[in-house]
Amino acid sequence: MYNSNMKKVYYTWQDVESQTQEILRQIQRDAWVPDYVVGLTRGGLVPANLISQYLECPMETLKVSLRDDFSQPESNLWMSEDAFEQKRILIVDDINDSGATLNWIKEDWMSSSLPDNPKWAEIWGDTVRVAVLVDNEASASELNVNYTAVGLNKAEEDVWIVFPWEDWWR
Repeated sequence: MYNSNMKKVYYTWQDVESQTQEILRQIQRDAWVPDYVVGLTRGGLVPANLISQYLECPMETLKVSLRDDFSQPESNLWMSEDAFEQKRILIVDDINDSGATLNWIKEDWMSSSLPDNPKWAEIWGDTVRVAVLVDNEASASELNVNYTAVGLNKAEEDVWIVFPWEDWWR
């Protein structure tokens, strides 16, 4: 969570484009192409759209805003069914900060499709992968981030990342 003593790091639109290109290079190195991209609202929408356009694959959205929005996260259980049926899904967000968003998705998807089935161990990281522009390596995420452009450890350096869509009007 943000506090006023925290150092702020401002990213530009050009930074976001470069970071997205780095993620695309990593995906291409893996020779892995998603059947569709899932952009997490709000911060994941821009990089998800760029990735979707470049890979020429469909993009869906999923509303899981645990920090700024007090409404219930959106449960799109058909996505978990797709994952269980081996459709390749790339979940995209701007930052994996605390890990809470990714943990919520994992718990939600598993709760809907045979939660105790050992097949889920194969799904996470193989069929379903995660890409973020910035990954806090000190997060409590139960899902591994497969693709990232910037790694940082907020336990060592407490910074607040400001993306251009969060500060464009100032």
